[in-house]
Amino acid sequence: MDVSLWFAFAAGVLSFFSPCVFPLLPAYVSHLTGGSGLRDNKAAAGRGILLSRSAGFIIGFSAIFIIMGASASVVGQFFSDYRKLIEQLAGILIVVFGLQMAGLLKIRLLMTEKRVMTDKPSMNLTGSIFLGMAFASGWSPCVGLALSSILLLASSTDTLNHGILLLSVYSLGLAIPFVIISFVLSHSLAIMKKINRQLNKLAYINGGIMILLGILVFSGQMQVISAWLSSYSLFSL
Repeated sequence: MDVSLWFAFAAGVLSFFSPCVFPLLPAYVSHLTGGSGLRDNKAAAGRGILLSRSAGFIIGFSAIFIIMGASASVVGQFFSDYRKLIEQLAGILIVVFGLQMAGLLKIRLLMTEKRVMTDKPSMNLTGSIFLGMAFASGWSPCVGLALSSILLLASSTDTLNHGILLLSVYSLGLAIPFVIISFVLSHSLAIMKKINRQLNKLAYINGGIMILLGILVFSGQMQVISAWLSSYSLFSL
């Protein structure tokens, strides 16, 4: 059991439920469904269209994230002789990102935002894929910090495949709640309003997870814990 994969998945889920992404979901759903928008307090598009367009959106952002993960791993491999230093620097930066997420730091540079949202609604699967790629390329204070933390983790991994796996799991953590909430929107917006009221609490959770991840990476305990859990799992079988 690799602890880093659990961190990557949790970061993906909590990135989705961030103040930078979650409130914008109705706008993204509207773009994905060709500008159908909302009607009677719910998404106007049919479930079939919603599913296919959501799949395209997920493919788009996953492709970009995985490419980022592969690139980070390649850079890390290039500086393999300095792996210990890279891990320590990555750990420090991840802790700083976690403190920023939790609102305990207010570094203006980390609060800059770039959103990419095309004015033209998606009319087919290909358009949905490009919208997903645009979403992944648009950095925001919330997603950017969580994603950067996982990319830093990928840069300190031993193999290229593991870096790709980390960002694949991060994408999965982002994709699962996206599909679920998108379908919820086809029924009602009520649950979104309830979740919106809890976003500040989730920011603390997200920040806490990143701080813990940074400490484990800095101290070199990530692999130790993963090895221990793997041994325990094998023993229990």
